[in-house]
Amino acid sequence: MAYTNRRTILQAAAALPALAAAGRGALAAESAASEAPKKVASVAPPHVTQILAHYIVNAKYDDLPASVRKEGVRTLLNWVGVAIGGSHHQTVDIAASALAPFSGPAKASLFGRNERFDIMNAAFINGVSSHIFDYDDTHLKTIIHPAGPVASAILAIAEMKPVSGKDFLNALVLGIETECRIGNAVYPNHYDVGWHITGTAGVFGSAAAAGKLLGLNEQQMIWALGLAASQPVGLRESFGSMNKSFNPGRAASNGIFAAILASKNYTSSDGVIEAKRGWANAISTKQDYAEITEGLGKRYESALNTYKPFACGIVLHPLIDAAIQLRNENKLTPDMIKQVDVKVHPLVLELTGKKTPREGLEGKFSVYHAVAIAFIEGAGGEKQFSDGAVRDAKTIELRGKVVPTVDQSIKPEQVEMSVELNDGRVLKKRIEHAIGSLEKPMSDADLERKFKDLAEGILPHKQAAKVMELCWKVEGLASAGDIARAGARSTA
Repeated sequence: MAYTNRRTILQAAAALPALAAAGRGALAAESAASEAPKKVASVAPPHVTQILAHYIVNAKYDDLPASVRKEGVRTLLNWVGVAIGGSHHQTVDIAASALAPFSGPAKASLFGRNERFDIMNAAFINGVSSHIFDYDDTHLKTIIHPAGPVASAILAIAEMKPVSGKDFLNALVLGIETECRIGNAVYPNHYDVGWHITGTAGVFGSAAAAGKLLGLNEQQMIWALGLAASQPVGLRESFGSMNKSFNPGRAASNGIFAAILASKNYTSSDGVIEAKRGWANAISTKQDYAEITEGLGKRYESALNTYKPFACGIVLHPLIDAAIQLRNENKLTPDMIKQVDVKVHPLVLELTGKKTPREGLEGKFSVYHAVAIAFIEGAGGEKQFSDGAVRDAKTIELRGKVVPTVDQSIKPEQVEMSVELNDGRVLKKRIEHAIGSLEKPMSDADLERKFKDLAEGILPHKQAAKVMELCWKVEGLASAGDIARAGARSTA
């Protein structure tokens, strides 16, 4: 007993200096805090994750407004088209070759290809294929590409188990709703520090949609969202490389992974989105939880989806639109142009400031290439962002005449373009909203032309037409998996 008391006294004495220092530090901190401006902490409403999970589990196809259903169908058609179009890019060849030896049971198809994979690897590869051209859908409020993570996941599941077209479309809309609402809650701060939001928010969409089709109950859906939160993927540094398309592909497979584990009662935190050390606080300095919980079932982010007429970063679309209009209106040829001045939002140069792109993927993030190729070819499709187009001597020469200037008064969706010609004329064009925006949306006919162009040379015309028909009629399908099976290339 004497030994214990002596040891206790010695330990207490040794601790006194540290305690005193801690006390002085606390007083200093308190004094500094009283003098510094007060920072208002973000207070989460209770049970954000639970509220969202409750909605996902209970939302029914019949609850969807007709306009939301229609936009969901358009989203599906556009996504399948770009997945087919990108299916033979070198990136997809590499992914399929690398993963084939490790694939499990071959239960799911690859669009535009004849290989079959296990559902998680198929979801990953189709997600890569759909994003490699940067030609997929865009939720403009967050710059999320919504369909990639979600459609890739649930089409794979629809080949593994029976899924009706109505159930499929409902899951697609709910997945997009989930990822875009969560994206809204942290954008733009989350994106500004370098996260690729399509991957980091997209995993929630794929987990929600996959969980819906797997019949998760509310508690299991909460766990699925929690497991999704533990798998954020994607950094903006990857833009211009194969790695960018990795992000929605991995978000798709990670979402399936989360939903399957949750279906077997693999647990997670019940408040992982909103908790102090949860997803939103860990990856962003902005947390607007009302964006997640308010208006569920009434306000649909999925109705705000847009589709790209140009195969590149969305901030380049106003510039391409302006260049094509000036070219066509004035019958311009490259040799007539002395200089192209463009006033752009700061994000344009931040995202697309590559002056000397060496390959097509980099060209998609080069304002210089995008403007030059638009004047040369009057287009901005997949072919205009190929390796050959980027390395063409005429394109290289003209992109050296493109001079972008940041103007804080210009919004991301706007551009002011001024073209000085060798004969002294100056032509001007201002774009408020580019083709493909909510204000100037692509029509159904536009989407069909885009689909056919992307499928050209990959699927026979009759097969491409059949896939397109299945997409348009998805709500009446007994098996949504028919779309994936029809979109695969025959081995015959």
